[in-house]
Amino acid sequence: MDFIFISSIILTLTVPAHCGKVLVFPHEGSHWINMNVLIQELHSRGHQITVIRALDSWYISETSPHYVSMTVPFSLGGDDEFYRSLVSRQLQIKRQRQPAWTRFRLDMDLKDRFSEMHRKICEMVIYIIENDPALLEQIKQANFDLMLTDPANGGGVVLAHYLNLPLVFNVRWTIHGEAHFQIAPSPLSYVPFSLSQLTDNMTFLQRTYNMLFYTLRSFLYKRTVGPHYSALCSRYFGPDLDYFELFQAADIWLMRVDFVFEFPRPTMPNVVYIGGFQCKPSKELPRDLEDFVQSSGEHGVIIMSLGTLVGQLPLDIADEIAAALAQLPQKVIWRYTGERPSTVGNNTLLVNWLPQNDLLGHAKTKVFVSHGGTNGIFEAIYHGVPIVGLPLVFDQDDNISKMRHRGVAKVVDIATIDRSIFKDALQEVLNEPSYRTNMQKLSRLHRDTPLKPLDSAIFWIEFVMRHRGAAHLRTDSYKMPWYSYHSVDVVVFLVSIVSFIVFIIFKVIKCLCCRLCAKRTRAKQD
Repeated sequence: MDFIFISSIILTLTVPAHCGKVLVFPHEGSHWINMNVLIQELHSRGHQITVIRALDSWYISETSPHYVSMTVPFSLGGDDEFYRSLVSRQLQIKRQRQPAWTRFRLDMDLKDRFSEMHRKICEMVIYIIENDPALLEQIKQANFDLMLTDPANGGGVVLAHYLNLPLVFNVRWTIHGEAHFQIAPSPLSYVPFSLSQLTDNMTFLQRTYNMLFYTLRSFLYKRTVGPHYSALCSRYFGPDLDYFELFQAADIWLMRVDFVFEFPRPTMPNVVYIGGFQCKPSKELPRDLEDFVQSSGEHGVIIMSLGTLVGQLPLDIADEIAAALAQLPQKVIWRYTGERPSTVGNNTLLVNWLPQNDLLGHAKTKVFVSHGGTNGIFEAIYHGVPIVGLPLVFDQDDNISKMRHRGVAKVVDIATIDRSIFKDALQEVLNEPSYRTNMQKLSRLHRDTPLKPLDSAIFWIEFVMRHRGAAHLRTDSYKMPWYSYHSVDVVVFLVSIVSFIVFIIFKVIKCLCCRLCAKRTRAKQD
């Protein structure tokens, strides 16, 4: 038995394993949280990870036990203060019921800021290629197996093409909006455009709105980023290359989507669904939090967090929320970093940080008050906890709208919130069993998969390493002109043929009729 045991260990240790080298060009902010989960898992399986970061990166640490960083001595000039101020301005506009022109100006300001961000990302790529030969040579000499990037910016996409590396996306959004619309057929008759807050069952007017909303948004996306990436691609690959073809040519799209959350829609073979890949079973809580949770008795606890960018609210809103929470028998754990509201009750614990996944997985958690970020929504789905939504900006309204459609969330407009409205929403979700029942059903569906989403993501990353890409899964339809893609030329050709045949038939009939009439005329004259 000892011989068999030792032999098994030796065989296990001598089995060949492909440990690859992965170059990562991430996107800042909350996108990095998702990317870091993949990085840690790849590292745990023996892969070597190198992360490209800017000098002034505000989320991505220069040192990590899971990756080696390549710090580009270039400043992107971004930080989370911009997003906090954006949330504050958006909330102010909503609360004061300011005119559409003010909202439009905010949208245009946001467009300009994003345009500036993409311009600097392009300049960072130029810096790597042209101004830092030592760094570029270091990248080339490393012989990376693939580029892993988030196409919310195009830096990694362009650099991968320049280095001739296979490309894998960790994606929900691209520079042109929601990723499905850039890679898969997307009939607007039943595929709602993201941010529209529509479902897959639309009336005629809703379909009209969906079409107009898609057209306008697509135009704005392209106007915002197109000039920067077009100039960058023209600089290195010539003027005939459409910059977005580089995105559509990615080998694998690891899509942070699950159809318990999204509506059904067409997809493509190189799209791999990994929605909720960051979710995991809950761990034991710190002793102080566990004691507080257990003190809730049969009533349970409410968890409240509005994301990493919203640690505080205007004081009058915070007072109304705190007053509503104070009237409930449940205990409340609220991530809040602002000035302590004067109406906070004895049942409410304010914390600077909370272990969200572990709290959502606790048996005593009854409701999750969330801003509607996708990470929090997937964690709520995973653990079967219904939601009270307080959406603020970006895709949060649309995310919570999807959850409301599933019957697992109640939405509250934070611009008009008061203690009565908020308390009623909480009590409805707490006391109406359908919310928890529906969410637990979604949880069972989400978990019932042949392969865990994170394992699926790692498999396909390693697949691309082994085969130097996945070209057999990728369509070249994106290279077709629009009139060929939509078969407009075929329709015109067939209509022309039919029209020509009808014309010939008409001419023949007309000729026969003329001859027949001529014969009858001659017969009458005779």
